[in-house]
Amino acid sequence: MKGARDEYLQYRLERSNELFQDAQLLAENRRWRSCINRLYYSSFHLISGLLFQKDITTKSHDGLKTKFLQLYIKSNLIELEYGKLYSKLIDWRQESDYSVNIEFKEEDVIPLIIKVEKFNQILREKIKI
Repeated sequence: MKGARDEYLQYRLERSNELFQDAQLLAENRRWRSCINRLYYSSFHLISGLLFQKDITTKSHDGLKTKFLQLYIKSNLIELEYGKLYSKLIDWRQESDYSVNIEFKEEDVIPLIIKVEKFNQILREKIKI
């Protein structure tokens, strides 16, 4: 069973890395909405892996966020600023995917890329394979 567990976690790590690289390419091409989507999913995969280590699975994005905030932010295992960042990512991802009227700008997204890169690194360090 440990082999399957490690494979699942490795998949989450690799997928996160790929999605973050996609976000960077999208930013280079000024595709801000899609960039936000990829940034969100790069963190989503890591948080899914983190919770999987505790035998926690969720049925929704909001459920994942709730469990992550409960177990890692409220218990101070990860700094509050990253809980706020993840909440912002999920909100912006939903807006970028579903809102007709919202537009994101370079000055909104470029700082977000830097913050997500640091956040993802913290998450990676907590995933044990």
